[in-house]
Amino acid sequence: MLTTRRLIARGFHDLERSTRFLQAKELTGVSQERLEAGFAVSADPDQALVTLVRLLEKNPSLVEVINTGGDGSEALFRLLGASEALGEFLLRRPEHLDVLDTDIGPEPGSVPASRLRSSMLQSVRADPLSDQPVASLAGKDAYIELRSTYRRHLAELAIRDLCAASPVDFMPAVGRELADLAAAALEAGLAVARAEVAERYPAEDVAAVKLAIIGMGKCGAGELNYISDVDVVYVVEAEGLDDGDAAAIGAALATGTARAISSPGPEPGLWEVDANLRPEGKDGPLVRTLDSHLTYYRRWAQSWEFQALLKARAVAGDAELGRRYEEAVAPLVWSSSERDGFVESVQSMRRRVTENIPAHERGRQIKLGRGGLRDVEFTVQLLQLVHARVDESIRQRDTTSAIGALSVAGYISRADAREFDEAYRFLRVLEHRIQLVQLRRTHLMPEAEQAQRVLAKAAQGALLDRRPAPAELLEKWQQTKRRVRALHEQIFYRPLLAAASNLSLDEVRLSPEAAQGRLAALGYQDPRGAMRHIEALTGGVSRKASLQRQLLPVLLEWIASGVDPDAGLLGFRRLSERLGDSHWYLGMLRDSSSAAERLCHVLSSSRFITDLLEVSPESTAWLGTDKDLVPLSFDAQWQEIQSKMSRHPVPEEAIRLIRLIRRRETLRIALADSSGLLEQSQVGAALSDADRAAVLGALHVAETSVLESEERLTALLVVAMGRQGGREISYGSDADVMYVHRPLPGADPGQAQQQAERIVARISALLKQPCTPPVLAERVLEVDAALRPEGKNGPMVRSLDSYREYYQRWSLVWEAQALLRARPMAGDDALAEDFMALVDPIRYPAELASDQAREIRRIKARVESERLPRGADPARHLKLGRGGLSDVEWLVQLLQLQHAHGRPELRTTNTLAALSAIAAAGLLPEDDAATLGRSWSLATRIRSANVIWAGKNSDLLPASRRDLEAVARWCGYEPGNAAAIEEDYLRLTRRARAIFERYFYGYGT
Repeated sequence: MLTTRRLIARGFHDLERSTRFLQAKELTGVSQERLEAGFAVSADPDQALVTLVRLLEKNPSLVEVINTGGDGSEALFRLLGASEALGEFLLRRPEHLDVLDTDIGPEPGSVPASRLRSSMLQSVRADPLSDQPVASLAGKDAYIELRSTYRRHLAELAIRDLCAASPVDFMPAVGRELADLAAAALEAGLAVARAEVAERYPAEDVAAVKLAIIGMGKCGAGELNYISDVDVVYVVEAEGLDDGDAAAIGAALATGTARAISSPGPEPGLWEVDANLRPEGKDGPLVRTLDSHLTYYRRWAQSWEFQALLKARAVAGDAELGRRYEEAVAPLVWSSSERDGFVESVQSMRRRVTENIPAHERGRQIKLGRGGLRDVEFTVQLLQLVHARVDESIRQRDTTSAIGALSVAGYISRADAREFDEAYRFLRVLEHRIQLVQLRRTHLMPEAEQAQRVLAKAAQGALLDRRPAPAELLEKWQQTKRRVRALHEQIFYRPLLAAASNLSLDEVRLSPEAAQGRLAALGYQDPRGAMRHIEALTGGVSRKASLQRQLLPVLLEWIASGVDPDAGLLGFRRLSERLGDSHWYLGMLRDSSSAAERLCHVLSSSRFITDLLEVSPESTAWLGTDKDLVPLSFDAQWQEIQSKMSRHPVPEEAIRLIRLIRRRETLRIALADSSGLLEQSQVGAALSDADRAAVLGALHVAETSVLESEERLTALLVVAMGRQGGREISYGSDADVMYVHRPLPGADPGQAQQQAERIVARISALLKQPCTPPVLAERVLEVDAALRPEGKNGPMVRSLDSYREYYQRWSLVWEAQALLRARPMAGDDALAEDFMALVDPIRYPAELASDQAREIRRIKARVESERLPRGADPARHLKLGRGGLSDVEWLVQLLQLQHAHGRPELRTTNTLAALSAIAAAGLLPEDDAATLGRSWSLATRIRSANVIWAGKNSDLLPASRRDLEAVARWCGYEPGNAAAIEEDYLRLTRRARAIFERYFYGYGT
């Protein structure tokens, strides 16, 4: 039994009633611990308890769900605690209790619109595959099935929404799914209407009538509320029928659709189907032909009607007729801002909406009040209508997408857009949670403190356990309203909009003087040069020039957001010239704002990527979809290489194709990295796979070349070493390797050794030698075997037996340390297995002698004093400097030599994986290991960024502000944080060096 204190802690308000219900016999057999845990996640545990007891009375089997606990019962408690109306639905329709089995998670997915449509049509026994579905059910039975199925889907969505870690992030998906569900309900309602109308009109006449239902408002925009009127417009077409009969049947279908959805009945109506946004409003006919719609809009429509049409989307009924309606009205919508007084008309309408709010509601309105949702929506829609006639990128129906597009196009600053978007999502989540309780249309902040407390809990993410106080919710709401209103007044009433809206299409272009001034303001250091590029891009009458004239203002803004806008614009010009009139390239720029922005970003931020794109411009297409940027696996690359080698037996041709594949994959990885699709560890692994595939291909080509004139005498293995062995390389890294061979049975050892040397020499030559035609912009893969036994003084390749003898008799401790990174890279699998078996006892010794540990420390000190470049600042050298890559790696490797024999989890070639295992084993304090890991990761990232930015290797933290800014952005810092990355690196490496000295040299305590 829960004590009063525990009831209060779990959020109960009515303690007397709750205590009484907790003693209900229906709760017999329910785990008190599970019950308490369930109420802890309920927004309103009082309501959840009451509904739960009522459900248990009718469905005792729910005890099992409750006793499951955790994810098994979370959906039940969250739903009952947030929505009394959906709890009542489950009481009415217990056959839908299995909705509580809905999969939940912190990042929920969405149900496709096609699945919702099929489900809703099947609920009324209509064929989803039919072009004109007709229900087999009609009347009350059809209405019950349609509405029950709708509410089941609504409950599923509510569960996913309430269990989301971030409701504000999930909010747009909720709005889309609610709109799709409403569209599916309209489709099912229309199927029922066809069946019912066929009882009054000839079936063939009903079948001849095509009716398209156009969603308006939030339904058309794909951002519907949990409960809302659904605004629609009806378009009718009927060949072979006179206009009067067609209109009568069309009106009957429209009326029947609305009746199936909203008429009174045993299962209550869903929502009102509102057709008042149709031409002439309530005074106009319910259905019109497409031509009638267009005639009205061209001759008599008011400005506000075009704003309403901005959201218009065919959602149900005849898809082809709906598509023609969308295509026909779009030009009218996007040219409407050229009408006299358009801007002033819309602004006046906005003021009237605000002024018509009842006085007692003004302080509580979430939607219509000052700083409410409507302020955001009206601002966004006006900007779209003014500017989208020449800028298609901002033609978005839903508000969140429109805000993002307006920001990208420069009509709203990034900061304003971010605040607008965050405010809009927050307000929509509040609206959703308020409506969920009773599934009633309301946009008012509750007045009761307990209701505010419930709302605060319901609106926060599912991973947060605390119950926010009502004051916290109200303060955040007031702050949000104030900021929205300030932004609204700043943008919505800006006089510039009225002036801009009077420009004709021919006048919306940059004059040379205005363009140069704007370019200079945007950060172009050579505006005259930039103007020459712009003139080259936009000159002429070609489709490409026309499209680039439309896009260039946006593209210039994106390019200007990079570190080097001048280089970015030059790169864009060269790329456009190389691609010519490629339809896919122009289409991508026009239709995919994300791809265009990605392209502008890399062109103005990366010499390395720009150089690669210029020689393989077709790769630009990858920017259009994330799946094309996923690095190919090693197996996929190797399969492609084998295919190339089979069709191109000439060694020079084969190796050129292999190197082209490596260059291509390097570019793909860099583009994915620039788009934020890869973690640092994934970048290193992907680059290592590309190098491995190239080395394996080179090995096969070399063997084929050498063995053309002689029989095979030996099996060969390439062993990856260093960072290559750890799969943690950077762009442009060398491939540290060792070569091993094993003579075949009966082969002369001397001749086998000579053959192995010829093959090894051929591998290196193949990967470096010039090709015909050349592989332009290639970062040649340097194969470095300096880590082999005896270093540069030892043979390039040894037999397995020679390695065994060497390691048994003469091996030095630094060679054992180097072997910690050894990993088979290419060659004979059996030889690889035997080689690793040979070296494991050497790199994981049973004991590291004290003199060996001293030798490692001596070598490290010598490296620091001798190998650091003359004049280099030790604090800024990424590899050999204080707290840099070398410090972390040497400490990790010393601990591996000391402990990996007895701790197999330390046996990894990867630095971060080894560091994690070391911390888990207690060999380093977790905080120290975390600091070392951050220092190593940042140094690695900066090292890659140096190559990406400048196109050349550098092991130094840049000193110039511009270079630092470029590196900082690549490392994930916001623009303007050059000093921040410098401070972070120097601070981290200072700490890392202190940790290194403490555990490596034994300095300090």
